[in-house]
Amino acid sequence: MQQVVDLQNSKAFGKLGVELLALSPDSVEAWQKEGAALAVTVPMLSDAGDAVWMKYGTPGWMMPTNELGHTFVLVDADGKIAWLRDCGAPEHGGAMYVPPDQLVSQLAGQLDRP
Repeated sequence: MQQVVDLQNSKAFGKLGVELLALSPDSVEAWQKEGAALAVTVPMLSDAGDAVWMKYGTPGWMMPTNELGHTFVLVDADGKIAWLRDCGAPEHGGAMYVPPDQLVSQLAGQLDRP
């Protein structure tokens, strides 16, 4: 959740012109409680059953506990994946938190924006 809070508060992320959506397999009630406690203002979506994650995510990045990874997906206006990165995957550093500046840098390169 701290990742969501830090991205929503990042001016550099805001300047990218992409919309941030937080997606979790947690229940709506759990999301609402946690989001309210942390003052989350971005849309928070519950993906109970993992249907969205299975469509846009990469099941190969499931953690050993069979939990979903920490995946960032940039979806274009046509609903196609423009960029995907599971930062929890070993090949991407195994991080469950990515500093906003690092994510902004990766996305800016993908979007051809400074």
